[in-house]
Amino acid sequence: MPTQSRSDVRNVAIVAHVDHGKTTLVDKMLWQAGAFGAHQHVDERAMDSGDLEREKGITILAKNTAIRYSGAAAAEAGHPEGVTINIIDTPGHADFGGEVERGLSMVDGVVLLVDASEGPLPQTRFVLRKALAAHMPVVLCINKVDRSDARIAEVEDEVYELFMDLMEDGGNAEHVLDFPIVYASAKAGRASLTRPADGELPDSEDLEPLFATILSTIPAPQYDDGLPLQAHVTNLDASNFLGRLALLRVHNGRISKGQQVAWCRHDGSVQKVKITELLMTEALERKPVDSAGPGDIIAIAGIPEIMIGDTLTDPDDPRPLPLITVDEPAISMLIGTNTSPMAGRVRGAKVTARLVKDRLDRELVGNVSLRVLPTERPDAWEVQGRGELALAILVEQMRREGYELTVGKPQVVTREVDGKVHEPVEQLTIDAPEEFLGTITQVLAQRKGRMTQMTNHGTGWVRMEFLVPSRGLIGFRTEFLTETRGTGIAHHVFHGYEPWAGAIVTRLTGSLVADRSGVATSYAMFNLQERGTLLVEPTTEVYEGMIVGENSRADDMDVNITKEKKLTNVRSSTADVLERLIPPRRLSLEQSLEFCREDECVEVTPEAIRIRKVELDQNARARAAARAKNS
Repeated sequence: MPTQSRSDVRNVAIVAHVDHGKTTLVDKMLWQAGAFGAHQHVDERAMDSGDLEREKGITILAKNTAIRYSGAAAAEAGHPEGVTINIIDTPGHADFGGEVERGLSMVDGVVLLVDASEGPLPQTRFVLRKALAAHMPVVLCINKVDRSDARIAEVEDEVYELFMDLMEDGGNAEHVLDFPIVYASAKAGRASLTRPADGELPDSEDLEPLFATILSTIPAPQYDDGLPLQAHVTNLDASNFLGRLALLRVHNGRISKGQQVAWCRHDGSVQKVKITELLMTEALERKPVDSAGPGDIIAIAGIPEIMIGDTLTDPDDPRPLPLITVDEPAISMLIGTNTSPMAGRVRGAKVTARLVKDRLDRELVGNVSLRVLPTERPDAWEVQGRGELALAILVEQMRREGYELTVGKPQVVTREVDGKVHEPVEQLTIDAPEEFLGTITQVLAQRKGRMTQMTNHGTGWVRMEFLVPSRGLIGFRTEFLTETRGTGIAHHVFHGYEPWAGAIVTRLTGSLVADRSGVATSYAMFNLQERGTLLVEPTTEVYEGMIVGENSRADDMDVNITKEKKLTNVRSSTADVLERLIPPRRLSLEQSLEFCREDECVEVTPEAIRIRKVELDQNARARAAARAKNS
């Protein structure tokens, strides 16, 4: 057992549901700890540095920062010069659960952030279950207490109920049931230990109560002075100057720049390597240091092939730490080279199978929750991940890097249990106005969902909880927003595996399919728009088999969207009537993947996203349909 502790260090993770204020809180903690200069320009949500993170407003990659806190609580703890608080900002979306699990492997406790109005949601349960399974102490921070619809006391009770539920599920909640509660407004940079009135700001002018609670609740890193060096690789990064960087938590011993260490790889082999550069985080920057000790979170350079889960240890007494384990993937997609007639038209695009495979292999290096499996085709691979969003973000990143891809409809990853096929099931929580209760229930019943709980807060809104097969949620979000007129809020998290629920019809409409190559004309589109909703604009280049619209009926329809008006030398007695086109429906990458049916796929290029049939030739599709009908 560890015999000593480093009281000048604390390692803590901020965990919460999506959009409950994690990144905003970390920003304010950095500012109030003096991490930035008075006149330094720092973007809002500074921790979300990726373009996609800023655009979508979510955290995708777990990131670490370090705060040198020297307030009153640090002096009381015997460190007037300050205490280093290493903070891991984790994603709130369950699709990025691998990032959460990696983040928790670096820390000794968590700050659980809960919205004062929304209360605990599915991802709150997900991240809390992970923290309790690791026997970590929890600081509950009820955020956004100044919201006009805040209901602080009820949210407190709901969090206690969540802890009790996790105890009944066999979790380890009992040892932390007596958790401290901090009331905060991250946006205002204020916190308090006394509960404010609903909609009021905390009585303290800063986050000092939160800093003090972290110091008193989160234990200092413990270590055994008799053990050799043990440092665990929990994340990877890259530097233009240093190459691959490995982020590690030092558990025992010390590590120094230039030191020879034993590199224990995930395949069991051991190799001697030299630490060429040693860095530690200060605010948002990494700075060189000579050495680091137990509890420190560091970055090292000099090992180009190091992987997540590897251990650096003493070459004379190598003792590897356990590998990081993550939940199994639930959703898969086929990703391959672009096989459409328009492939390779974008100058400089990466179109070959070798380039696509190399990029997928590079993603495996830093993404522990992803798997890439071979298929019967040499130019396509099955990519498995936690959820639809995680896979869509991978495809979007590749598109922005210049790759051309063909992406298949998302499918679920099944497993066999006692000779029967089992499929992943999601726990879905919906907040919506009462008037849409019947519609939502009907939509989810068609998708094999079953309601487990319904709560009416008396505000005109109702909260419903369902268990739904994962495949039933593919394409659900678009239909849900349409049926609730954009007012509903839906979140889901992986629940477990259950027997196959049977066939699910997720899209009741068919597709309008171009029957020839050419350029879409406004004349043809004017005549087609009464058949359904168009997805392309006039002058858009199309090809045979490309989806140009959504049919209002259930079956597919081959259409000529390139038809032009015939010209004659007879002048009309009346002026031509102006053709008024309804604006086309523009689909994002995620919406395109949701729109796809089993015989359709998405063509992704740096300049365009198109939906197409897997089999482009309409005669071949007709023959296949006839064979399927006869069999």
